[in-house]
Amino acid sequence: MKHLFITILLLLPLCRMLAQEREYVIVVHGGAGAMENLEDDKEKSTLYYAALDSALSIGNAILSAGGEGSEAVMAVVNYFENSPLFNAGKGATCTSAGTFELDASIMEGKDLTAGAVAGLKTVKNPINAAYAVKTKTPHVMLAGEGADRFAKSQGLEIVDNMYFATPKTLKWIEDLKKESKKNGTVGCVVLDKQGNLTAGTSTGGMFKKQWGRVGDSPVIGAGTYADNEGCAVSCTGHGEYFIRHVVAYNLSTRVKLLHQPVGEAADYIIHQELNTKEGNGGLIAVDKKGDFAMPFNSGGMFRGYLYKEKGTGKISKAVGIGKKMKTL
Repeated sequence: MKHLFITILLLLPLCRMLAQEREYVIVVHGGAGAMENLEDDKEKSTLYYAALDSALSIGNAILSAGGEGSEAVMAVVNYFENSPLFNAGKGATCTSAGTFELDASIMEGKDLTAGAVAGLKTVKNPINAAYAVKTKTPHVMLAGEGADRFAKSQGLEIVDNMYFATPKTLKWIEDLKKESKKNGTVGCVVLDKQGNLTAGTSTGGMFKKQWGRVGDSPVIGAGTYADNEGCAVSCTGHGEYFIRHVVAYNLSTRVKLLHQPVGEAADYIIHQELNTKEGNGGLIAVDKKGDFAMPFNSGGMFRGYLYKEKGTGKISKAVGIGKKMKTL
């Protein structure tokens, strides 16, 4: 009995260390790239700061009421997909053929269930189609025409392909030789009140992509991953490199098996493993304690976080574009 008591005392600090330290956390990103000078453009930066703030508020409303992580992730990503500011949904960049092909994925850490779609052309909100794949089929990923047809059969909102165009993308379509800097993705990771992790990612892909190219965003383990014993991750950047390095799974496994702090592991992958000249991008991640990371090796990354402390009930929120974060 004495030995059992001593064992319990020894384990108590470990239990406290592993316990959820924050009531809930939400972290978002709106893509990474050469945006370091955008902070100096007050008109444009104000629009992005406001959009990131709105996304966090949408997630907060759901999580504060006890909603599940998947509900918050989908609502936040839907908001990004409906905004022309980001390369997802309505603001998606165009292919070399002047059309739009969209990808998305979502994963829950409590049971490792996941859903993904690639090459969608008519689904208004790709993240909803990814969730439908996760919950309504025995599969993980559907692509192309079959994915569009499946989404329609599930009653999801269907639109004409040119719905995704904006005045800016229409200009690109008119002159595809003009390069665009709007490569990016949107994503959201959540730790909910139940202690579960969820990650979701949506994108319009790479500008002028060809031949049905698919990046990391819909690839579970590359652009999106969630495991309650590791962390929830959503990536943005040059997808080919994120696929080769299996970035999202790599990070979660470092946290789970090597017991590295999520920030330390994320920094290593983004700044050491990835080629900073070619594998540009970033990620957002949160672990089961509520610790989170938002590293990037590009000029900037649209990003933000919101969390509620246990006990005090204090809510902290900030958004960023370049290196600086703006507290809200």
